Amino acid sequence: MIQVKEFVDTDNSYAENKANEFLAGLLEEQVINVCYGSIVKSTPSGTEHQRSTILVVYRTNK
Repeated sequence: MIQVKEFVDTDNSYAENKANEFLAGLLEEQVINVCYGSIVKSTPSGTEHQRSTILVVYRTNK
C-alpha cells in the first residue's frame, strides 16, 4: 500500500525535524518520494509568516 505523510508547520525546522525522524524509521526501499514546499504570507500589519510543508510518499508492508 502506498501512503502519504504530511508534515506542516510555520517553523520549517520543526517540520524538517519531524520528517527526518519519520524517515529514519523507514527502510530505504519504502521511500518513494519526498516533496517540500514553502510560502511566505504577509499580514495586513506587514508581519511575514513562513509556512512549510513536507510530504513523504512511502510504501507500507500491509
